[in-house]
Amino acid sequence: MNDSRSIFERWPQPLPVPPLAVLLGIGGLIAASTCFYTIPAESEGIVLRFGEFIDKVPSGLHAKLPFGVDEVIEVPTQRQQKLEFGFASPGFTNPDQAGQEPELERVMVTGDLNSALVEWIVQYRITDPEKYLFDVRDPGLTLRDISEAAMREVVGDRTVDEIITIGRQEIEETVLARVRELAERYRLGVTINQVQLKNVNPPEPVQPSFNEVNRAQQDRENVINLANGEYNKAVPKARGEADQRIRAADGYRFKRINEAEGDVTAFNQVLEQYLKAPDVTRTRIYLETMAAVIPQAKQQIIVDDSVQQILPLLAPPSPQVVEVAK
Repeated sequence: MNDSRSIFERWPQPLPVPPLAVLLGIGGLIAASTCFYTIPAESEGIVLRFGEFIDKVPSGLHAKLPFGVDEVIEVPTQRQQKLEFGFASPGFTNPDQAGQEPELERVMVTGDLNSALVEWIVQYRITDPEKYLFDVRDPGLTLRDISEAAMREVVGDRTVDEIITIGRQEIEETVLARVRELAERYRLGVTINQVQLKNVNPPEPVQPSFNEVNRAQQDRENVINLANGEYNKAVPKARGEADQRIRAADGYRFKRINEAEGDVTAFNQVLEQYLKAPDVTRTRIYLETMAAVIPQAKQQIIVDDSVQQILPLLAPPSPQVVEVAK
């Protein structure tokens, strides 16, 4: 039997679906997709309900009210962030890391009215996300402003030589303390970890002359160091020799004093015996002296002082000592 209806008319018609069920199904899908969210490992979530802060959640999977009732803001509280002044590293993700005009940021006037190009880094971490989001408008920009103000204040109190050579560490410490104080006063909710001077140079037109001055200063320091080395080498040696001679003189002095005191003691003992028996003591001294002297003497001839021409009469086999009796 021929069916004159079109193919669309012969196609089976679906059952009618109530509009309310369709809306409920779509609403359920939307609710399911907006009820759950994930906070990354280095961040914390700030939950807002109708724009009002209600909770702070750690990293991980969480649930919230759908349809925009609850809003979650991710804050990287565990990530070390930095601000760059006077330059910009490529590929940064922090929108506040680089300034809009780095060339102007690095130009500063020192305390001796010289110009210097200063580049530095401020490293910080968000420790109180609630303060960071709600107590200050544009906290990243505010932190940049107070960091630049502190650096210009410190640089303006020092000479260009201090900034470029010996005063870098002291400047970093002073600026760090100042930025920490201002961040606490403004309730930024951040902790400043480090301030680091990257490059400090004079302006390009005077840089060659400044380099010559630096080389001259370095040569002067080298000469001073060499002179101090020679001084430290010669002076201790001279002091050691002087101390050695003083100790030798003291030893010789003590030796002579002890010997003299010993001689005095021996003489006093002999004198005491002499006073008791002069003849006996005199004889004993004479005999002791002769016993000590004669064994050491060679052959001797003792003659009267009136004898003349005795040498031709003698032919001694060995050298002799002739003493003349007085």
